[in-house]
Amino acid sequence: MPQTQNPRITQHTLQHLKQAGQPFACLTAYDFTTAQLLDQAGIEVLLVGDSLAMTLLGHPNTLSITVDEMLHHVKAVTKGATTAWVIADAPFMSYHVSLEQGIANCARFIQEGHAHAVKIEGCTPEILALVQRLVAIGIPVVGHLGLTPQAMLSLGGFKLQAKTTETALTLIQQADSLAQAGVCALVLELVPVEIATLVSSRLSIPTIGIGAGNGCDGQVVVIDDLLGRYQGFHPKFVRQYMNGAVLTKEAVSAYQADVRNRAFPNNQTEATPMNAETYAEVLKQLEQAEGETHHAD
Repeated sequence: MPQTQNPRITQHTLQHLKQAGQPFACLTAYDFTTAQLLDQAGIEVLLVGDSLAMTLLGHPNTLSITVDEMLHHVKAVTKGATTAWVIADAPFMSYHVSLEQGIANCARFIQEGHAHAVKIEGCTPEILALVQRLVAIGIPVVGHLGLTPQAMLSLGGFKLQAKTTETALTLIQQADSLAQAGVCALVLELVPVEIATLVSSRLSIPTIGIGAGNGCDGQVVVIDDLLGRYQGFHPKFVRQYMNGAVLTKEAVSAYQADVRNRAFPNNQTEATPMNAETYAEVLKQLEQAEGETHHAD
């Protein structure tokens, strides 16, 4: 019998999981193959994060990636994910110039990239207005507070946020404002465990933590960090589930050695031999042709 495809995860699925007290998993994905594997593994949410500027494109931060570059990867991920809920990260300066610009760029991730939601960082009055307009149009929006990487220059780098009374209260107020504006989920990055847990308990929408403790409704990790592939730095809050860098280098070194020793490919199992009679005919006709050329000389 053909396999039955699991129903598509939606924002409502995550809402039900929150209400049931069941945490869910989110991972970044940037390409078709990875998205397909994570989807088959049952990961509920895939985030096409602007972190790909660092992990895939080699930039020192997330500020250099463009809408078109992000859209390229969003399209690949949505083709590979048949069940997971896919969030597209709106990159730096894609929604900051004007309300119209933000609507147009976010709409591209839905209309062209086939994402199911867009993620926007911050909580300025302009951001709140954009969230309201997008939600009114029918575009689900995920908020992002705490460490917002697109503001890393003004924040002074990748540092813990909301660690004072004043900044913690500000984050709590911003979370309430984003929820009232209509975000369907909220990422909390690099904030104290107590604050992330408090915000999660106050909000009716799901929270997704990264470096914010296990009191959030879901967790997100950059796939390259989880697999140990990214060698730029190793955040404290990342648990490495395999050493992908070492395993990859061991595998390609073994391949290189086999090539040099002519152990790869194996002509019997990893190549295709020609029919013996056909090959004999090739040699016969080649010999005849070379003989005629020699005779003509």
